[in-house]
Amino acid sequence: MSRLRQYKKLGLLPLAAVIFLTVSGGPYGLEPLLYYGGKNGAFLFLLITPLLWDTPAILTVMELNSMMPVNGGYYVWVKKALGQRLGFYEGWWSWLYSFTDLAIYPVLFVTYISFFFPQAILFKIPVCLCFIWGSALLNILGINPVGKISLLLGALVLIPFLLLSGITVYHLQAATITPPSLDGISFSMGGMALYTVMWNFIGWDNVTTYAAEVERPVHTYIKGIIIAFMITVSVYAFAVFAAQHTGVTATALRDQGFPVLGLLTAGHWLGVLLAIGGMASSLGIFSAVLLSVSRIPKVMADDNLMPAGLNKLHGKYGTPYISIIVCAAAVSLMVSWDLAGLVIIDIIIYGAGLILEFISLVIFRIKEPGMERPFKIPLGVKGLCCMLLLPVAIYVIAFISVLQSESTLRPVIFAVVALGSAEVSWQVVTRKAKH
Repeated sequence: MSRLRQYKKLGLLPLAAVIFLTVSGGPYGLEPLLYYGGKNGAFLFLLITPLLWDTPAILTVMELNSMMPVNGGYYVWVKKALGQRLGFYEGWWSWLYSFTDLAIYPVLFVTYISFFFPQAILFKIPVCLCFIWGSALLNILGINPVGKISLLLGALVLIPFLLLSGITVYHLQAATITPPSLDGISFSMGGMALYTVMWNFIGWDNVTTYAAEVERPVHTYIKGIIIAFMITVSVYAFAVFAAQHTGVTATALRDQGFPVLGLLTAGHWLGVLLAIGGMASSLGIFSAVLLSVSRIPKVMADDNLMPAGLNKLHGKYGTPYISIIVCAAAVSLMVSWDLAGLVIIDIIIYGAGLILEFISLVIFRIKEPGMERPFKIPLGVKGLCCMLLLPVAIYVIAFISVLQSESTLRPVIFAVVALGSAEVSWQVVTRKAKH
């Protein structure tokens, strides 16, 4: 019996909660969408982008994970399909993008705790560090504590939005409903709207990096992903609908977050619940994403592509605690970036890795047509390629759009340098191995 089996594995509901928090964590972070996409255009971006960006990614992840439900997930898939070099690229890029992604949530936590303690913003760094290292400790305790906490945090995120949506619909007047439109939205602003929605739907592949720690991983993942996707789309739609019909300005929503909707809709009590939900969302997403990303350097270290200490497991909890500590330390250095810049960096690096996964799926279809696939996308190779071109097109359009504004060039340059660092790191690793 392997050492991993000594520890209790994750079931369906905790997995669905972890997936929901990894990918979404509720609409928190979606607040700038009305500012970038316009009050009448926000819903179009919200509905169209997931169909073109998320659906192909989800189907790709479900097929690849059904073929290889192993710890390391996307890193292992790309390595087996495209070789160790591109597998290293995949793991390296995912590690870097996750640092950027994780840095967002301590900052959001400070924003929402400031609803109760306005002076908290003056102590942003200490609060962020307590947040980061508290979550790291939870992850060291194991996947099941993360799963149980995720169920609780998921409920704290969803309940306030259910109340907000119900109250909004109750007071809604038919005359206030306006048809969706993109009139007046510039290309660069539309690009930021795309990035906002894309960022709020990323991470489906991240949830596969601990597949060996999940009960009956193939079937459990398929059900868990479907549950999480349905909840994510529904709660996003309700939140944007409420924002469109409460009279809040796009600037106020961007700057003050969803609690301002609660104040306008039902008073202080709902603002409090939405602020608590924002704190729960930030904590839940951070813990879930850290759970995912900490497994990648561990698996890469097993392949001698990262320092050996990163694959060391905790003697009591069986978790890659050195990797978790290293990830937490890296994130601690990145909490000073602004939200818009972090989102751009996130999507550029994440999208590059996702494209390698798309290519891997096609390669497996061509070279390993008989390989067991409990879940298989009902398309041939040509149909598969056409489907995968949709998210690639969205990625390219979003990238070109942010090049139109000088204010977004800095994060774009940072992201491009980060992508290039994969080859530099590969050269360092391979030369070290030769000596």
